[in-house]
Amino acid sequence: MRKFSLLLKQFSRSVLLVAGLATMGLSAHAQADAAKGEALFKAKCTSCHKLDQRMTGPALGPTITSETDDKWLTKWIQNNQALIAAKDPKALKVYNEYNQAGMNVFTELSDGDVANIITYVRTEYKKMQAAPAGGAAAGGAAAAASDTPSSFMIFGLLAVIVVAFIVILVLNRAIGTLERLLLKRKDLLPEETAETEEVVAVDRFATVKKLAKNKKLVFFFVVAGTLAMGSWSWVTMWNTNVHQGYQPVQPIKYSHELHAGVMKINCQYCHSPAYKGKNATIPSLNICMNCHKVVKTESPEIHKIYDALGYDPATQKYDTTKARPIQWVRIHNLPDFAYFNHSQHVKVAGLECQKCHGPIQTMKEVYQYSPLTMKWCIQCHRRTETGFKGNAYYDNMIEVHERLKRGEKVTAAALGGLECAKCHY
Repeated sequence: MRKFSLLLKQFSRSVLLVAGLATMGLSAHAQADAAKGEALFKAKCTSCHKLDQRMTGPALGPTITSETDDKWLTKWIQNNQALIAAKDPKALKVYNEYNQAGMNVFTELSDGDVANIITYVRTEYKKMQAAPAGGAAAGGAAAAASDTPSSFMIFGLLAVIVVAFIVILVLNRAIGTLERLLLKRKDLLPEETAETEEVVAVDRFATVKKLAKNKKLVFFFVVAGTLAMGSWSWVTMWNTNVHQGYQPVQPIKYSHELHAGVMKINCQYCHSPAYKGKNATIPSLNICMNCHKVVKTESPEIHKIYDALGYDPATQKYDTTKARPIQWVRIHNLPDFAYFNHSQHVKVAGLECQKCHGPIQTMKEVYQYSPLTMKWCIQCHRRTETGFKGNAYYDNMIEVHERLKRGEKVTAAALGGLECAKCHY
């Protein structure tokens, strides 16, 4: 009996010890503040991490949830370089898995700050997993369904229109019958009118024949028709190959309103050749990837860029065997015999892109704003004053003219004859 009581006493101590440790663990987790962790996460982590998707770094939700050693996580977040230098196996595995891309060091974060971040990540990721997978899709489908009229509504409207038409016919017949009865009662309409009235033949074209005999009227219509047809032919021929307002559908939806308007991105960030070359050119996809490697990675339009480059956002690696060009549709297309140099207008003249391309910063889809005809160009050249002061191009022209006045020899090279675009355009 005494042995049994000792065993019971030892068992109760063990239970109390485990309960105490569990309580300490729960209190430790309770001390972590998810709200503070959210603020720290947005300030420190969002540039490289998302909770449920890989960016520059791993998706933190499954990574932190699967890692149970919070002390190691704290050391890694505060100073991962120290763990790598110490040849820590976990640290080296993560370092090599992500192509030896070093993570930022956050030595300013205390243990409590890191605990708050970890608590926030685990809490939010559990909420994501608890949410039904089809919730968003169902909501989107419901919204889409609510935006489009149902077949019941369409057939109901058609039925109302048919019934209204039948009611109108019935009312017209009733009104006609009432009018006839009223006329009969007032002796204004004989009863046998419908049966005894003789049908008199009427020439429907009598008025037309009468007008056709009027020579002045016929002459007027001939002249008016000739002028109308001539004007229509002239306008049609004048606007041949003038594509003002042309707005083709592009393979990727790109909004200039968002990038150039809302975000104030300079046009030459993407179209840099416009400042130094003849053509503005379509920017390469590498320029898009400067931002969209981490921005809006979930967008299906951005995934079209990934597919064209052979880029895998999960591994952040490129497969050149899968790369293919994007078939953009050209909008502004000058004839081959027309020479236009962007750099002369943008760099030398200092014109803004909107001068020719219109309010590009407000266009969700780009269209040809200007007619780009010879008349339009000449009118612009007649109105635009030349600001030659401080312009290296015009300074050179003035110097050449002064040399000519002094009787000095001037070669074609001094007049820009060595520029590539003089021959290669």
